[in-house]
Amino acid sequence: MSATNQSRIKPAIEPVHLTDGTAVCSFAPIESHAARVLVLGSMPGTASLRAGQYYAYRHNAFWPIMGALFGAGPEIAYEKRIVILRRAGLAFWDVLASCAREGSLDAAIDEESIVPNDFRTFFDAHPNVQYVFFNGSKAESSFNRYVRPNLSERSLHFTRLPSTSPAHASLPLSRKLQAWRAVAQALAKK
Repeated sequence: MSATNQSRIKPAIEPVHLTDGTAVCSFAPIESHAARVLVLGSMPGTASLRAGQYYAYRHNAFWPIMGALFGAGPEIAYEKRIVILRRAGLAFWDVLASCAREGSLDAAIDEESIVPNDFRTFFDAHPNVQYVFFNGSKAESSFNRYVRPNLSERSLHFTRLPSTSPAHASLPLSRKLQAWRAVAQALAKK
């Protein structure tokens, strides 16, 4: 069984197969009960959905950054990367369970179609999560609009990081990596 299918937390709705390129659903989270940091994207892109893997598009900087921070780079098999990140205390997921979107760009998401993932259940199952990092502004704005108003009071630290998407090419990888070091710093705190 793949690492993405072992999760206890499931997407809010059943996955929809890409037939017309518009109805898309996220994956189950990559997580462990001991996770202390949660990284949130908005919705997997087309390459990720087709591969059944988070951040599968080869030009996305997520895995090179995870390689620099945790030794979970793209040269390592996907399943091994997942094991490394889980052991480090990192969980990742997407804010949206489903939406309508043409292509892979966040800007193409139809706001009226958004269904958020079940974060109340996620946070109840992961009491050690103290830090939430957003992979870009769409993840942050969607969380703040669709999720945060419905969460119970809990002490969480929220930080938006620069998107690892190649669509956010104005920031070089070195600067993205510098910002993303905050994830490793959060995990280093006791």
